Amino acid sequence: MNENYVALEDLELYKIALSFSNEAWKIFSIMNWHDQKIIGDQFITSVDSVAANIAEGYGRYHFLDRIKFYYNARGSLLESKHWLKLLKERKFVNEDSYGLLVDLIENTHIKLNVYIKSCYQQRNNQSD
Repeated sequence: MNENYVALEDLELYKIALSFSNEAWKIFSIMNWHDQKIIGDQFITSVDSVAANIAEGYGRYHFLDRIKFYYNARGSLLESKHWLKLLKERKFVNEDSYGLLVDLIENTHIKLNVYIKSCYQQRNNQSD
């Protein structure tokens, strides 16, 4: 195996996205069934989609294929931010939990953008 290979489970971006999912699950799991169906399902689906798209992209060979999934992850991340804002406004999330999740979103967003840029740079370096 390539000594520079990083397993998905060791990828910092993926770890942060999983942390985001686990923190979001704490909010979802205490909602009653009705609230889960109205808003919770959309929230947790978008949150879980971030790490899932990172994982799927990481498993793809061609850089354009990988990047497509990373863009999907970024879209899901911003959708998650939308649902989180609504959850806070509707009093499902307290200030501390909201702050923690916003920090995870922002950190994931920054690292995802850097990762996408590095994929383009890697492609350009291979073209030389």
